Amino acid sequence: MVGVWRMGPCAIPWMTLWLFCLLPSARAQTKIPLETVKSWADAFGGELYSIATKYSGSLLLQKKYKDVEPTLKIEEVDGLELVKKFSEQMESMLRRKVEAVERLVEAAEDADLNHEYNSSLEFDYYNSLLINEKDENDNYVELGDEFILEPNEHFNNLLVNTTYSDIQLPTNVYNKDPDILNGVYMSEALNPIFVDNFERDPTLTWQYFGSSTGFFRLYPGIKWLPDENGVISFDCRNRGWYIQAATSPKDIVIIVDVSGSMKGLRMTIAKHTIVTILDTLGENDFVNIIAYNDYVHFIEPCFKGILVQADRDNREHFKQLVDELQAKGVGTVNKALTESFKILREFRDAGQGGLCNQAIMLITDGAVEDYEAVFEKYNWPDRKVRVFTYLIGREVTFAPNVKWIACNNKGYYTQISTLADVQENVMEYLHVLSRPMVINHDHDIIWTEAYMDSALPQSEELFASQAQSLLLMTTVAMPVFSKKNETRSHGILLGVVGSDVPLRELLKLAPRYKLGVHGYAFLNTNNGYILSHPDLRPLYKEGKKLKPKPNYNSVDLSEVEWEDQDEILRTAMINGETGYLSMDVKVPVDKGKRVLFLTNDYFFTDISGTPFSLGVVLSRGHGEYILLGNTSVEEGLHDLLQPDLSLANEWIYCITDIDPDHRKLSQLEAVIRFLTGEEPDLECDEELVQEVLFDAVVTAPMEAYWTTLALNMSLDTGVEMAFLGTRAGLMRSALYVGSEKISNRKFLTGKDKESIFTMDHFPLWYRRAAEHPPGSFIYSIVSEDDAEGGDLPKVVTVSTAVAVAVDGKKGIAAAVGVQIKLELLQRKFWMAMQQPNDSDCSALDGACPLSCQDDILNCFLIDNNGFILVSKRPAETGKFFGAVDGSVMTQLLNMGMFRRVTMYDYQAMCKVPYHHHSGARPLLSPIYAFLAAVKWLISDFLIFLLEFNLSSFWHSDNLADAKAVFHHSHKQKKQDTLQPCDTEYPVFVYEPAIKETNGLIECGDCQKMFVAQQITSSNLLLLVTDATCDCSIFPPVLLDAKEVKYNASVKCERMRSQKLRRRPDTCHAFHPEENAQDCGGAADISISPMLLLLPLALLLR
Repeated sequence: MVGVWRMGPCAIPWMTLWLFCLLPSARAQTKIPLETVKSWADAFGGELYSIATKYSGSLLLQKKYKDVEPTLKIEEVDGLELVKKFSEQMESMLRRKVEAVERLVEAAEDADLNHEYNSSLEFDYYNSLLINEKDENDNYVELGDEFILEPNEHFNNLLVNTTYSDIQLPTNVYNKDPDILNGVYMSEALNPIFVDNFERDPTLTWQYFGSSTGFFRLYPGIKWLPDENGVISFDCRNRGWYIQAATSPKDIVIIVDVSGSMKGLRMTIAKHTIVTILDTLGENDFVNIIAYNDYVHFIEPCFKGILVQADRDNREHFKQLVDELQAKGVGTVNKALTESFKILREFRDAGQGGLCNQAIMLITDGAVEDYEAVFEKYNWPDRKVRVFTYLIGREVTFAPNVKWIACNNKGYYTQISTLADVQENVMEYLHVLSRPMVINHDHDIIWTEAYMDSALPQSEELFASQAQSLLLMTTVAMPVFSKKNETRSHGILLGVVGSDVPLRELLKLAPRYKLGVHGYAFLNTNNGYILSHPDLRPLYKEGKKLKPKPNYNSVDLSEVEWEDQDEILRTAMINGETGYLSMDVKVPVDKGKRVLFLTNDYFFTDISGTPFSLGVVLSRGHGEYILLGNTSVEEGLHDLLQPDLSLANEWIYCITDIDPDHRKLSQLEAVIRFLTGEEPDLECDEELVQEVLFDAVVTAPMEAYWTTLALNMSLDTGVEMAFLGTRAGLMRSALYVGSEKISNRKFLTGKDKESIFTMDHFPLWYRRAAEHPPGSFIYSIVSEDDAEGGDLPKVVTVSTAVAVAVDGKKGIAAAVGVQIKLELLQRKFWMAMQQPNDSDCSALDGACPLSCQDDILNCFLIDNNGFILVSKRPAETGKFFGAVDGSVMTQLLNMGMFRRVTMYDYQAMCKVPYHHHSGARPLLSPIYAFLAAVKWLISDFLIFLLEFNLSSFWHSDNLADAKAVFHHSHKQKKQDTLQPCDTEYPVFVYEPAIKETNGLIECGDCQKMFVAQQITSSNLLLLVTDATCDCSIFPPVLLDAKEVKYNASVKCERMRSQKLRRRPDTCHAFHPEENAQDCGGAADISISPMLLLLPLALLLR
């Protein structure tokens, strides 16, 4: 396909002519002289370099750093020592959180010991839903007294009360139930401990007590807002921290009856029961689900005969399958029980699963016998497997058998007659599993996986305002037990105490300046899931809203550090080892459109007392050196006060978030007050402050340089601003135009996180410049789909790195650049890409005089990733060149001037088409439509009434909430939905060793010539192509990501695979003093008159 090419300046002209002779079948339409293109590129490159160096002041900055090289020290970072130091600091910080929780546990247990239960107790408390609410007479409503709320920066500017906690209850829990009132009254004793904890450790955030009766005491107190339907669905007993603290790891087999007798409402209740059980499981638990009627089948055939980790992906997968279950046939439970016992025994004997609690959950509408023979064979006398039974429906004929099964296998029996009963009845099994731990008074400390609490108000605003990976938190929690001797054998769990630890607080202990330009710190759990990582993207955009991805907290380390093909890093970190590993990695930047090729050194160790491991990554070369300069405080302070200077506000130069008086200080203000002695109480990082002082002195002359240029500039040069950043997070900038004329106002502000120093990363213009030869400039344009409001890009960001060398060690001290109007670049480009009419053409082989404005040529300026900066057609600006001209891009790839790099995204979201039923039939007849409406009203309304106990409507607010739920459930979503998936996508990278190339492309009726020439001292290429030859037979080369589809066997193998994990250290499965006869009792079995309506409702459905 390629007729002619020339690679490098040493190509032989006669070879070009010879190759042209090999192509007699088609004639080149336009012959482009190579010398002309080279002269254009040289002229344009020189002009660009002159503008960039002049207005950025890069040569001056390089000289200033060169001048101070004799006073500089460049030290190599000891990665292992660094990660150990960070780990010790994190352990110390987390230990303080544990101590706060321990004080709360002690206070709660003592309060319960001294509290006598009073069934007629009357007690007013601050209900978080009702506080500050008034009735029509302007009086505070019951449980809604005045509760002072003030914004607090420490709590993300939420309105809070830091002197008192308040109480939240889910909608289905009556706020004056005697159990609730006694629990709330008893837990008032926690208020002074909350306040004292916060005074002792001002870095504490939310502290709380989740009661086993359903109320949630939260400090500081807030106003809790219901959802869009007026419902508060948050139930603390469903939260991961509560369940993990209340129970040890569990292996669960859920057996569900899908025989014909389970049709209708019973099947609906059974499905809801399974889903509720699944929601009580976490990543330390293992599960499977068996359905039985005439035969036994695993609802996921791929999971036959095994247990799978109850991570979010598997739980959601099970929920989809449960939703598809249908009732038919006759039930034979003994085979299902036998299969379940076999699986649990095999896993136990093989050392797999949770290796702690094992249980079977039997969900049925009746058992015709007690199946004693099965239990004798598989579970007695040791009773290593507990059996919990859930009798579905109001029928009581088989209740004695179902209860007997639970009571003789250390389980618990409940009867579930309505959907409203499900939640409370499922929670009973957790209390049974917690008994051994409670009787033994083992206060295990648990740490949760990463999560973001979207239950709190203003969560959406928080999503939009912070780096995604820093939104997450972990919770430390401990169980609270009853110490009363008379109830010891019952093992009464009072609840769970917890405190949130934002992960950004942990990462503050691994400061960015110690990690270099590309370095970072990350944390993962004992299950291999990411706790924090700069490449973790827990949110996705649905319309204009940011939402958490369904699997955001079960992203495996191997899915982020995917170059770790053999999982050596993952294995070592899960095992809690301390060590080192080196890997060549491809790092995606600029939303995956570009890639950096780095050699990274990984240093890792565990964080003692937690299930977490810490990793620190340093990029090989300049990333493993730290620069140490020296200057006097007086000199540095003078230069810090210059108005063009700022510091990275997300970095911790001084701790400002503890003392309320310091919270309003910017980091720069805090540093200045620390240096002047105005705030002697400020705690600052003296090493970082010293680096800032040094950089302030070295970069100080830039202010005068830029100011002089600005004063002498003509009105519209097209250069808008100059800027620099140093490895200490110091930035300077100067405007060459009025602020109202700036094209990109977000640049260098918090609205454009990629352009500033953050906790996660150095600016993108700094990172890219650091991997480009010093003195050479990186030109960057916003790509087409990132341009604001769909407009064409207007500015080009230009940057270069400033390197220093001491004793053979080379470090990057700073990066400096300018932002120029794209229009300036275009103007200079078209001026350079033409020959005067009086040019001497005698020595040129091809068209002469030649201009890029000629109709016979297309000229492009593209960057090293193939994005167009200049084209004749303005609409192509910012587009990928391969999408515009597939023929030339294909040839550049074939010739090696560009190469395709395949990247993977294991956190992608893919569209799933919406499948809806035909809406044609109701339109056939108005009578049919009327009958259908009547049928819906009668059947759905009757089912609705049957699903809820009348007792739940004693309170008008509950009635309103139920209506909201009812109507909300009938809303249909018709748009495509997004779900997690794996994708692969290409990134194209220019090979800088090839300075120039050219060729002929066979396009059928014609040959298309192209010439590519590197622009010196830049990452740009000039491409000149023949515009007269139609080469559309070549398909475009696109950047589209493709979903990685797995066939059934591969998908099954991936789902069945048991990745390496580290089990929790403790297990509480049984206790000899446990009262196994406390195994549930007869539920309310009176026949409701409303049950008579069920046949009619089911018939109409």
